[in-house]
Amino acid sequence: MDYFLTEEQLMIQDLARQIAEEKVLPVRAELDETETFPAEVLKHLAAADLFGLNVPEAYGGMGLGGFEHALAVEQVARVCAGVATAYAATGLGSYPIMLGGSEDMKQRYMTRVASGESLAAFGLTESTAGSDASGIQTRAERVGDDYVLNGTKQWITNAGEADVYSVIALTDPTRGPRGASFFVVEKGDPGFTFGKLEKKMGIRCSATGELIFSNCRIPADRVIGKEGMGFILAMRTFDKSRPGVGAQAVGLAQGALEAAVNYARERVQFGHPIIGFQAVQHMLADMAVQVEAGRALVYAVARFVDSGAKDVSKVSAMAKLFPTDMAMKVTTDAVQVLGGSGYMREYPVEKMMRDAKILQIYEATKQIQRNIIGQELNKEFGRRKKA
Repeated sequence: MDYFLTEEQLMIQDLARQIAEEKVLPVRAELDETETFPAEVLKHLAAADLFGLNVPEAYGGMGLGGFEHALAVEQVARVCAGVATAYAATGLGSYPIMLGGSEDMKQRYMTRVASGESLAAFGLTESTAGSDASGIQTRAERVGDDYVLNGTKQWITNAGEADVYSVIALTDPTRGPRGASFFVVEKGDPGFTFGKLEKKMGIRCSATGELIFSNCRIPADRVIGKEGMGFILAMRTFDKSRPGVGAQAVGLAQGALEAAVNYARERVQFGHPIIGFQAVQHMLADMAVQVEAGRALVYAVARFVDSGAKDVSKVSAMAKLFPTDMAMKVTTDAVQVLGGSGYMREYPVEKMMRDAKILQIYEATKQIQRNIIGQELNKEFGRRKKA
């Protein structure tokens, strides 16, 4: 379909696709098997200025939006969702700084992120806080001109690989969610170390690990925004980032669809390529419809969020929910089309199926997305009734 992309957007799409096919595809299986972080691939994305797509020009970026970032993420995920996760996580980690940081903070950190010099990460999840973001236990206490952080974050994407971490911690536990604040913590800060790297089912080349704060002392000017804004910044960040997860899902599903179609055209059974059998055609047709529906939703929502519209939580959740459920189904069906071959590591679809599952989980589970949508519908119809 023609989504009326501008010449610049088409160039971004083509550039990301070229890097994915030339730099990611040849090492995709090896990165997965060895669980190696794709540092060299990310350097190619940085050299192409793809880390600065949605960073304002004042901080060295291209001054575009989440839509352009989604276009790039989709093309990388079409080849490898693990590499796409490592790439997209820097955007997630830098959103709190862009949304709430001071001018000095943005100059200090966003210029490094935009150039690809520094990767970023987002530190929220803990053993007691995942879907319930308000359950965080990590503390940040003001001591003179510094804050001292204590606690552990888990399952953090780009852990150990990023240089810049947006970390949420409690500054006033008596206030509940209103007592949470965001901080920038830098790799190398005293008292900041990394724990184990997780062994995962999918996205194996993406680093997922612990952030450990043991009397980690950072300057007071590292507060993002003001004390108490942490929970608000987290929710605003997710409103911005969730269409990007949807873009990962669309790209992953597109890659699985292409692999299934190519295989079905070549695989001969009963004297004919299996793509000639109606049962297979119907599976492929359903897959194609689902991928295009997911793409249309992600593109529309990303553009809507970029427009500056308020109250985007509902549609942002939709842009994550539907595409990620879709990607799980499409990749599962791709394995089915390939049959026994699809279950083997020689073919990419088993990896794609493994990779798809996490998209329904991170940045809040599909159940949480449904909660958000349902709650927003309740609010909307309540306002209409009052009017």
